Amino acid sequence: MAKVMLREQDGGVVFYVAKKDMEEIITEVEFDSDEKWGGEIKLTNGDVWFIEPGPKKIPDEVTAKRLSSGDE
Repeated sequence: MAKVMLREQDGGVVFYVAKKDMEEIITEVEFDSDEKWGGEIKLTNGDVWFIEPGPKKIPDEVTAKRLSSGDE
């Protein structure tokens, strides 16, 4: 599990993990509405992470779990 910062940039959502100094754009979101946002998300580097679905609130800091790496 990692603490992740989410913020909007140029119409997309940036996914930033400070401990890894990793910043990627979210390309796909399992649940993408204002009432329910999150679930499995895919990043530009190919990683797949999970964010507990909830109301969309960006910018925000959330806990996320990496499900798979783009390197695999």
